[in-house]
Amino acid sequence: MEQQAILAIAIFLIVYAIIISEKIHRTIAAMLGGVLMLMFGIVDQETALHHIDFNTLGLLIGMMIIVNITAETGLFKYMAVWSAKKAGGHPVKILIYLSLITAVGSAFLDNVTTVLLMVPVTYSITRQLRVDPIPYMIAIIIASNTGGTATMIGDPPNIMIGSRVPELTFMAFIQNLTPIVILIMATILPLLVLMFRKRIKTTPELMHQVMELNEKDMITDRKLLMKSVSVLALTIAGFFLHQLIHLESATVALTGAFILLLLTGEHMMEQAIEKVEWTTIFFFVGLFVLVSGLIETGVIARLAEQALEWTGGNLTASSMLILWLSGIASAFVDNIPFVATMIPLIQEMGHGGISNLEPLWWSLSLGACLGGNGTLIGASANLVTAGLSAKEGHPIKFMEYLKYGFPLMILSIVISSVYIFIRYLM
Repeated sequence: MEQQAILAIAIFLIVYAIIISEKIHRTIAAMLGGVLMLMFGIVDQETALHHIDFNTLGLLIGMMIIVNITAETGLFKYMAVWSAKKAGGHPVKILIYLSLITAVGSAFLDNVTTVLLMVPVTYSITRQLRVDPIPYMIAIIIASNTGGTATMIGDPPNIMIGSRVPELTFMAFIQNLTPIVILIMATILPLLVLMFRKRIKTTPELMHQVMELNEKDMITDRKLLMKSVSVLALTIAGFFLHQLIHLESATVALTGAFILLLLTGEHMMEQAIEKVEWTTIFFFVGLFVLVSGLIETGVIARLAEQALEWTGGNLTASSMLILWLSGIASAFVDNIPFVATMIPLIQEMGHGGISNLEPLWWSLSLGACLGGNGTLIGASANLVTAGLSAKEGHPIKFMEYLKYGFPLMILSIVISSVYIFIRYLM
């Protein structure tokens, strides 16, 4: 292996160790790692900029602005009280309800947008009940990644696969992935309740206080609410139609954000932009540049090629390897560059003799999307949730999340393996 590749691996592993140790903030660690890739000439500045996914960053910034303005109306507090009352004020039922809402939302929005909407709702509820919010945050992360797997627009890997493989239509994703996502959610939810049952207890008095709240009193600015909800609805419609109107999701989100800023005035603009999670945005920038070093030196491609050689062209072995390789890799490396590397490799396997590539595409999708549940930096939704939670004064520790997320990720990959084998390979 050439010297630059070894250096890129060393920088990546050192930065990752620092992120795990939490001795230095992950944003600082990732940005310094990206700078080292540039300083040692592993990538040049122009190449590094090319690897930064501005679609992801634009989507995040646009939706953060919309959500920050919408939060001023009291809508999220309204949703919090409404859902808590539907659950009878019981913290365990609330965990289940919020997880299900998050999973369904993530299937039809992207999962980052969904967590941006759900985290403020969840914090409103946990404050009322005086329960530990971290179990709810972890449940939201896992539900968002799992639910996002169900459709073509729910998770970035699915968007990439669907856009590069024309025969995999919107309905094909629903028909092939939604059944297994429902099964995984039905398996994971009881386990989440079991894991956190001792941490989500409250008193009958606090439950009774929640039931006495009037959700309508939570709305503080009805005029702003109408503007925010209208723009949010148009933005969501834009996500559904973005392939038809030939606009990227970031363009849709930023257009929605600046239309809402136009409608609300300059005073709201400064406040909304100030509340954007800039530490999360810069973490993504550092991470993209850090991973670009592994891509440009051929490390990721070499690993993927070597792994595929081991299967000898056998469809079952190739499907299982892609599923597990995608799952484990996506827990530790951003799944966007990984999927970008795997798509041409799978297409090449089609030219090399494998006639039925469908099991390989669904294996890649399930592995990359569900693998994001493995660690706190495995997916965009995880990082956004962690950033919002830290801002609320409840940082999610890397190792604490790993303790819950990684075993559930492995379980979901095991279930997916059985599903892929029975449905496509028997």
